[in-house]
Amino acid sequence: MGDTAEGKPGRLRGWGGVAAMAAMCAVTASLLLSPLPHSGSRPVDGARDTTAARIPSAVADGAAEKAADCTDPEASLPASASGGPAIDAIRQRGKLVVGVDQNSYRWGYRRADGTLEGFDIDLARAVAADILGDKDAIIFRAVPTNQRIPALENGTVDLVVRTMTINCARIKQVAFSTAYFQTGQQVLAPKGSPITGYNSTLADRRVCTAEGSTAYEALEKKSYGAVFKDEGDGGEGDKDRLTVPNQLDCLVRLQLGEVDAVVTDAALAAGQAAQDPAIELKGGKPFTTEFYGVAAKLGNDDLVRRVNKVLDDYRRGPWMAAYDKWLAADLPGITAPPTPRYRND
Repeated sequence: MGDTAEGKPGRLRGWGGVAAMAAMCAVTASLLLSPLPHSGSRPVDGARDTTAARIPSAVADGAAEKAADCTDPEASLPASASGGPAIDAIRQRGKLVVGVDQNSYRWGYRRADGTLEGFDIDLARAVAADILGDKDAIIFRAVPTNQRIPALENGTVDLVVRTMTINCARIKQVAFSTAYFQTGQQVLAPKGSPITGYNSTLADRRVCTAEGSTAYEALEKKSYGAVFKDEGDGGEGDKDRLTVPNQLDCLVRLQLGEVDAVVTDAALAAGQAAQDPAIELKGGKPFTTEFYGVAAKLGNDDLVRRVNKVLDDYRRGPWMAAYDKWLAADLPGITAPPTPRYRND
């Protein structure tokens, strides 16, 4: 994309003019602001006061201690169909409460009729079906990227199924299942942009990431001169211009010409590129290797083991069916889910 006379990138033109852009922004705003409908009944009173929220701190401290010497973050607890306190609490409530996205095309998103669907949604329903015998015995809560871990810590949700990357920093805060998808970070930019990938072409360019994301962490390690940190830490300026609560906010800023590029998971970026013909993934392939996992609160070992049991079954057929339905068109060439890795303890 060329610069304007003021030295700022021009606006995207792939939407067919100002009217089409305004329409798209209105749709995006409705996705961001509309309440997420729940499946089944309303949440019971006191749903936040679950067993997950009452795990003794010593248990969490012990899990964090194990994570301190992190060499294989994707290794999870062995799969088991046994019950336990966290599963008992879910069964007593009669609903599984899951934190999801409602704005990520093909992963967790709302159709015009309000229906919530996608790859992550199907997986969450499979867990509900296993624990409660009913895939619709589930309450979905829309959780922003930067609130995924707090939602688990304070008991707002039992699980987070929201394209969440497993890494050494996060396993000190939450407990992950085995990996259910492999991805990596990639650059998303307009087709006419001089940006060619995660390289020196990012120098002096405004790059948007989601707060608390692995994309932001990657840029902190090596930015190639990109401008990715918001000004205003002292109380001035727009703190959400480059670092946003939800990843989809970056797409909106890119469409409006407020940023020059986005760094995010390739799996999410592919869906966004499919939605907008004016943008594309840059660099050919991801510049990191990452894995998504289902997240639970530290100490909820019975729930993690149960999710791993569900994933073992899911990989034998439903996983490929879900991939073909939701992801194959935008992420072709994947022939199997990632192989699970388990801890020895």
